[in-house]
Amino acid sequence: MEQSPPLVFSGITAEQFSRLSAKARAAGIALKGNIGSASKFGSRFLDYSPAAQQLTLQCLSTPFFVKPAEVNAKIQKLVKESMD
Repeated sequence: MEQSPPLVFSGITAEQFSRLSAKARAAGIALKGNIGSASKFGSRFLDYSPAAQQLTLQCLSTPFFVKPAEVNAKIQKLVKESMD
């Protein structure tokens, strides 16, 4: 199982992070708090700093049928949609 490099997003407000968390929950990924991990078909690490408005997400593992690059593309899309 391949690990992807961390994705770092800057300028994420608390409101945007809240919207992103709601989208993740709707997709079956329970995010609890600003730091931790979540899992759906693999594990992901989350670190959000409200003070710095910075979000770091990293895919730590994926099932054999999903490539980390595919997961990163979906993460980037969800974050971008939450920033609008």
